[in-house]
Amino acid sequence: MDFVKKHYEKILLSVVLLGLAGALVFLPVLIVNDQEAARRMKEGIISVHVDPLPALNLTRETNVSARLQSPYKLDFSTTNKLFNPLQWQKTADGRLIKLAHGDEVGLAVVTKITPLYLVVTLDSIETNELGARYVISLERQAAVLPAQRGKRQHFASVGEKVGEKNDGFIIKEVNGSPADPGKLKLILQLADTGERVTLAKDAPFHRVDAYSADLKYDLERPPRTWQGQRIGADLKFAGDDNIIVAISQDTVILLAKSNQKKTTLTYTPSP
Repeated sequence: MDFVKKHYEKILLSVVLLGLAGALVFLPVLIVNDQEAARRMKEGIISVHVDPLPALNLTRETNVSARLQSPYKLDFSTTNKLFNPLQWQKTADGRLIKLAHGDEVGLAVVTKITPLYLVVTLDSIETNELGARYVISLERQAAVLPAQRGKRQHFASVGEKVGEKNDGFIIKEVNGSPADPGKLKLILQLADTGERVTLAKDAPFHRVDAYSADLKYDLERPPRTWQGQRIGADLKFAGDDNIIVAISQDTVILLAKSNQKKTTLTYTPSP
């Protein structure tokens, strides 16, 4: 006991040192065990078996895409009567006409289209001591005012400007002698276009400047007819005012005042 009392501090220190040594010896085992436990936990979380997702059903989307490639066409203009119900047109004499096809009223018929010419004619030649003067007629059948459509004579010499900007000419050259009018040819420059034309006593110059049209409309009683109508003419039929806005050699275009709709009428000459 005296030994223990005298050396208990050393004994305690030895016991503590032995414990520490034992802990140091056992520590690698603990580390290995902890690492193994961590590995098993990691594998248990990451390596869990997961069933694959079922395949997506894209049938509806595929069908929609296929329909977009070839869209279904609905006719809302000719056969459908919900959005476009039938219309009835009242004629000037009070009759009602069903517009089953949309063309029963409004289609007048073109019976004739006539060219309107610019005609330049060498009428005569006058000579005196001052030289030759040429009597040249201009006929503008397409003029807006009726008074300007007739034949109008002008007296002119070589190089002299005659008439206004859109109704005149200049004699640029003379080929031949005034003493032999049958062989004489004049070279004129027209004021409206600047083109040069050749004029002889027996060979007037012709140029188509516009057209006039004859039309008829048989759905009214009595039938309506119009002769020699030009651009701007107002044709009253089918309860509407229709303005001629264009005439060519084979078509007439009408503009309805009520809805600003343009209608093209085709002219087919009789064989």
